[in-house]
Amino acid sequence: MHKHPNLLIVIADGEHARFVRPAADNALHTEATLDSPTAHKRSSELGSDHPGASFHSDSSAHHAVTPRHDLHDLEKEKFAHQIGSRLNTAAAAGEFEGLVLVAPSHVLASLRDALNTTTQPCVIGTIMKDLVKTPDDELWPHVQEWVHPVHRSVT
Repeated sequence: MHKHPNLLIVIADGEHARFVRPAADNALHTEATLDSPTAHKRSSELGSDHPGASFHSDSSAHHAVTPRHDLHDLEKEKFAHQIGSRLNTAAAAGEFEGLVLVAPSHVLASLRDALNTTTQPCVIGTIMKDLVKTPDDELWPHVQEWVHPVHRSVT
C-alpha cells in the first residue's frame, strides 16, 4: 500500500523485539533490539509457581487452587506494554511516520493495546507471524507491501 520514507518495523515475540528500518539503499537493517529481563527465568523465579490452597469448613483437607494466570504469559504481556511505551515515546518525538507491527497474534494484541492515540494512527500494517529470528536480509518478502524493493546496480 503506502511506502513511507520514515518507516519503522517492529518485530516482536513475548521475549525479544527488533526495531528495523529501511536504509538509504532500502535494505532492511535492525537498528535496536530489546530483550525481556524475565525471558529465561523459571516460574519459581517470577513468583510462586505453587498453586494456592483452600479448605472446606467441614473438613481438614486442603485443595490446590489453580493460579488464574500463567506467570510467563503475564511477563510477555508486560514486555509487549514496554515495547508499546517505547513506541509511544518515539512517535511523540516524530521518529517515524509509518509503523509496521510483526508479532504472533497474542503479542500483537497486547502490543496494539499498549499504543496511545498518537501512535495508533501511525500503524500502517500488521503481520501475525513470529519473525524475530528471521535475518534482516530475509524480511523483505514479508514486508514488501510497505518497503520499496532493493535495487542495486551491477558493475
